[in-house]
Amino acid sequence: MAKIDFISLSLALVLGTAGNVSVRVGDLVAVSPSSVAYDAITPADVAVVDLDGHRVDGPHAPSSETPMHLGVYTTTGATAVVHHHGLHSAAVSTVLDELPALHYYVLQLGGPVRVAAYATYGTPELARSVHAALEGRTAALMQNHGAVAYGDTLDQAYDRARLLEWLCTLHVTATGLGTPRALTGEELAAVARRRTEVPA
Repeated sequence: MAKIDFISLSLALVLGTAGNVSVRVGDLVAVSPSSVAYDAITPADVAVVDLDGHRVDGPHAPSSETPMHLGVYTTTGATAVVHHHGLHSAAVSTVLDELPALHYYVLQLGGPVRVAAYATYGTPELARSVHAALEGRTAALMQNHGAVAYGDTLDQAYDRARLLEWLCTLHVTATGLGTPRALTGEELAAVARRRTEVPA
């Protein structure tokens, strides 16, 4: 699996063994093992599965969320996926159907972030729900669960996962102060045009 600081991931976005990470190489997917603490994972612990979810290498069972990861790979151009249970992402997922655009950084994820309808973890139903929420986006919240982000590289997927947690933290903080002002579609479009003229 590509290099990732599992300790930083666990401190920032997950609790215990929650959450999971994967990378696709051709027709194989390396995925974090089930029920192994992040600070204990070594390269030898990583599970490898084919696109049908059959384990082809590794001493441990792959994450229970492997069906969701495989669903992302088969429906997007992703080569890496990060799923986490960040506190603010999980909190927002219990309240909203869509994370509003309180900051133009949402454009880095494709726009306001949708919340995938609840389904039991590790099921095909959850994979389908996440697929619907990711349409036109590179990240989604998962109702009463957490968040998922994907990218062309593991670093990109991880950065998007961290950005989504930041956006959720912003929402929680702002709503504690009052009623936040969300950016309009026109305002977001103006930012998108500006970025083509003067990259951030």
